[in-house]
Amino acid sequence: MDRAAHETSPQPVRLQDYAPPPHLIDSVELTVELGDDWTKVTAILSGRRNPAAGSGPAPIVLDGQDQQLQAVTLDGRRLAESEYQVGAEKLTLPAVDGPFELMIEGRIRPQDNTALEGLYRSGGLYCTQCEAEGFRRITYYPDRPDVMAVFTVRIEADKERFPVLLANGNCVETGELPFGRHFAVWHDPFRKPAYLFAMVAGDLGCVEDSYVTRSGREVTLRIYVDPGNEGRTGHAMESLKRSMRWDEEVYGFEYDLDVFMIVAVSAFNMGAMENKGLNIFNDKFILADPDTATDGDFQRIEGIVAHEYFHNWTGNRITCRDWFQLSLKEGLTVFRDQEFSADMHDRGVKRVSDVRLLRTVQFPEDAGPTAHPVRPDTYIEINNFYTVTVYEKGSEVVRMIHTLLGPDGFRKGMDLYVERHDGQAVTCDDFVAAMEDATGVDLSRFRLWYSQAGTPTVTARWQHDPATRRLDLTLSQATPSTPGQPTKQPMPIPLRTALIGRNGAPLPLRLDGEPDGGGATERVLVLDEAATTVSFVDVPPGAVPSLLRGFSAPVKLDAAWSEEDLAFLAGADDDPFGRWEALQSLSTRALLAMVGALRAGKPAVLDQRVVEAFRASLADDRLEPAFLSELLALPGESLLGQALDVWHVDEVHAARAEARRVIGETLFDGWSALYERLSAAEPAGGADLSTAAMGRRALANAALAYMVASGREEGIRLAVAQARPDGTMTRVMGALVALNDLERPERDAALAAFHDRWQNDPLVLDKWFALKAGSARTDTLDQVKGLLEHPGFSIRIPNRVRALIGGFTAGNPVRFHAADGSGYDFLAEQVLALDAINPQVAARMTQPLVRWRKFDAGRGKAMTDALRRIIHSPTLSKDVYEIASKALA
Repeated sequence: MDRAAHETSPQPVRLQDYAPPPHLIDSVELTVELGDDWTKVTAILSGRRNPAAGSGPAPIVLDGQDQQLQAVTLDGRRLAESEYQVGAEKLTLPAVDGPFELMIEGRIRPQDNTALEGLYRSGGLYCTQCEAEGFRRITYYPDRPDVMAVFTVRIEADKERFPVLLANGNCVETGELPFGRHFAVWHDPFRKPAYLFAMVAGDLGCVEDSYVTRSGREVTLRIYVDPGNEGRTGHAMESLKRSMRWDEEVYGFEYDLDVFMIVAVSAFNMGAMENKGLNIFNDKFILADPDTATDGDFQRIEGIVAHEYFHNWTGNRITCRDWFQLSLKEGLTVFRDQEFSADMHDRGVKRVSDVRLLRTVQFPEDAGPTAHPVRPDTYIEINNFYTVTVYEKGSEVVRMIHTLLGPDGFRKGMDLYVERHDGQAVTCDDFVAAMEDATGVDLSRFRLWYSQAGTPTVTARWQHDPATRRLDLTLSQATPSTPGQPTKQPMPIPLRTALIGRNGAPLPLRLDGEPDGGGATERVLVLDEAATTVSFVDVPPGAVPSLLRGFSAPVKLDAAWSEEDLAFLAGADDDPFGRWEALQSLSTRALLAMVGALRAGKPAVLDQRVVEAFRASLADDRLEPAFLSELLALPGESLLGQALDVWHVDEVHAARAEARRVIGETLFDGWSALYERLSAAEPAGGADLSTAAMGRRALANAALAYMVASGREEGIRLAVAQARPDGTMTRVMGALVALNDLERPERDAALAAFHDRWQNDPLVLDKWFALKAGSARTDTLDQVKGLLEHPGFSIRIPNRVRALIGGFTAGNPVRFHAADGSGYDFLAEQVLALDAINPQVAARMTQPLVRWRKFDAGRGKAMTDALRRIIHSPTLSKDVYEIASKALA
């Protein structure tokens, strides 16, 4: 799809064109003088010719954007303007061959930087976000991850308004300046790319603690927040200390600076950023107490704090050579934070949660026009590749390596990876090579997982011969074509496999030809060709295969289970994921049958086997509440829509609502007894953040939601009582979610009371925005449009945008995909408004329009009309252009 005729389409960057940087920078001395009108930035760069890039003189080419160049001095001589060229995004200086010292003086206006990239000012706070290419908005520099330097940073500012001055590393000097100003100098002894540069200046409160490493070093820990929020940082601080301890125990990674700092800011494009020694966080992932945060918030904070801390080794000490290798640090670190959370809480629940995210968001990405490999081949705007494919699928690729090598082998590989590459910028291939060389396992074909896009489908069929007690399991794989990759090769797919006997116990496994299976009840089968057959012997009649246990590979599984098999596994599988998957599959089949009935004009009747499976699970007192709450959740509308050739939006919504009503009504007494028992166990204040207590609250909220869905007045009365805004946030939000779709005055009153209680707390108000935007009520779009004028909403604050606009477009399928196209028109309007302010956020908001081919002709046309309206904007950013053009290709 071409852009408007009078514009030139942005050109892609290609992995195949990678070349080493012509020059390297060894040290940076940066002085930032913060001022009300202009901020002066002086950079002294000590560099040299890169021997890996050739020999002989080469021009110095630096990246730069949105700054006013004042002077350039090369090796002590100030250059005349005729000696260099300043382009829109490049500064080209005379050729050098050997060492050089370059001083660049420039001016920037952080207060005008609404894109929130580089150095920007939001309210009374100066803050940076330099990943991926934000440092070029601060000063001219070779802004690429394979240029690593030691930074020394001096910050100068008004002392009264900006008493706190922070940057990476250790503070080595502070002092007073004339006219009420002061300064601080920070030195980071570790070489880093510019994307890890960070600085903050403002009036901030500080909470301090300490951690003693395993070698006996005491590290000072500080969390900086807006004054008054200090009391909401305790959970984040404890999460940090748990992360530090876990990383030492599991990987031997010890923190390496004297201080570790976190700053929580309200205006931030991302969740958090791992800048060396100075992590900057979206404040929603730091601030929490039981009155204002749900249990889910607490768990997300713990996981994200861990993720950013773990980057100190997998991302900072070893970084990526180029942005195509982004999953080198992100996929690996997501795997590490997932394992940390699994160790801290319930491993089965964590696995289910991670798989649900993958299937809900990443699988559709793999199946759509923006599909790309874990290591992409091209990009126009790198910010668009901070995707679930790079992160979550990248984590699954690392997890498969872990499965293939085992915990000990994986640890050996990690040790060798660090030994070889500490202080370097490397590639995904370097990571895999370390795993191979440490264990002797050939992973050459496994590299396809990094270069080949798409979600493989594994088909599993089996036959059992009662006479020979032999079970033949036939496995095959196929991956559909994706943009730029019409044909696919078979990939190595590890499948954790067991056989469950009719007594509910896993059977010892012995492959045909083996003298002894060793008594193991689980095997990892590696499907590394298009099809293969594996034969098990000594298998009694009635055994049911348990496949893809623990979701051992990011694939779709088409297995020949009958409904009776699924009901059996839902009650008997000893693998938590396998048990959850069985009930999800049984429910999905039943819900899709209901959709088909509605499409045919027939009543939608829920398969009674689903109800009975729910009843049996409710009665199973062996199950932990946290896992039971996951087990008893029906598949979401998005997952059901994906399972159809055409996503019939209204019928999917109606079928799921009817299934919830039937389950709620039929099992009402069981839900009621469960809710009463769990509520009675809740301590006053709700401050117990143990895994068990969180699980009890999650299950109580699930029971309440089914009681409300039943339509019985008793359930609604309980939800209204629980929704009173003086309760803990987990319980209040659980009740509000249960009530949110009702066309009843009690729902409106509960939401109004919540708003009145929390309207001055932005993070809690975001929950209210998201509730209003996510309601299935028919007036929701009108409500959302009206809320754009709410005094608590600002299109300049990404959190507000994600809560209200994203809450509607990405979180409310039945209303966003209204047949009249009104949701699409609304989103196009908001994307264009956002693009003028913050292109990165605008591009992310465009995503719900991308998969227009999944819908009926009328909706598809309305979605493409909205995309064309966007792409023909004469001032469109390359961020949004890339997403819209791929969608229309």
